[in-house]
Amino acid sequence: MKKLLVSLAAVGMVLAGATAFAAEEGHNEAAPTHFPIKKPKEISWSFAGPFGTYDKAQLQRGFKVYKEVCAACHSMHLVSFRTLEDLGYSEAQVKALAAEYTIQDGPNDDGDMFERPGKPSDYFPSPFPNEQAAAAANGGAAPPDLSLIAKARGIERGFPQFIIDIFTQYAESGPDYIHSLLTGYDEQPPAGMVIPEGTHYNPYFNAGVSLAMPKPLSDDQVTYDDGSPQTVEQYSQDVSAFLMWAAEPHMEDRKKTGFRVIVFMLLFSVLMYLTKRKVWANVAH
Repeated sequence: MKKLLVSLAAVGMVLAGATAFAAEEGHNEAAPTHFPIKKPKEISWSFAGPFGTYDKAQLQRGFKVYKEVCAACHSMHLVSFRTLEDLGYSEAQVKALAAEYTIQDGPNDDGDMFERPGKPSDYFPSPFPNEQAAAAANGGAAPPDLSLIAKARGIERGFPQFIIDIFTQYAESGPDYIHSLLTGYDEQPPAGMVIPEGTHYNPYFNAGVSLAMPKPLSDDQVTYDDGSPQTVEQYSQDVSAFLMWAAEPHMEDRKKTGFRVIVFMLLFSVLMYLTKRKVWANVAH
């Protein structure tokens, strides 16, 4: 009987160990091994391709989303108010917009800093006095500046896709990523995945299982004057396009210059070939 009890105890330990191992295996299966968990969706942007251009109406809508939603936490230190004229705003509109902001300036003749209304030459200010205050107000993570976010964020597409991207001139990885991130908050994490307290799951986030920023957009949050859909999908596309413009405002000029250079090089090559044929036509080889 004693041997039987010992044997039963041993079997129980083995079964318990197997159960624990299986549970651990299940947890490991739920835990992701790469980020982002899902690849960003590819959107058909107006500025895509070698001949793409910015849609000014979309950029104005995107700026409105930034101003009314994103600017509460995110700055754009490298974007000045006067560049908004490129979006179709008049000089008077830009002056009025800049004056809505309070800019810290100085020192004055007494050596003191002072506040004044913004001017077109000023840059979009931070909603926080410093990075430490920004982090303290956002759970310890300071919101990043959005000036270059559309160029700084993106997902590597791997081989052979990046080879194809060279010929298709794909440069929309940043906007695709931002759009997917903004629309990915409603998805639920896989069973067994542990989400740290105070963070939010998003399968398109490229740095971990979750991020500190809560879902920023909701339907009918921003009122559009042109009748465009007031949905999270539309908001995210518009603000992603605006952030692409903020990161590369001279993209259209760059593409035009590149096209002219290619045409010039092709014509130059043809002329050089014809010149070579003319010069060496009567020379024996």
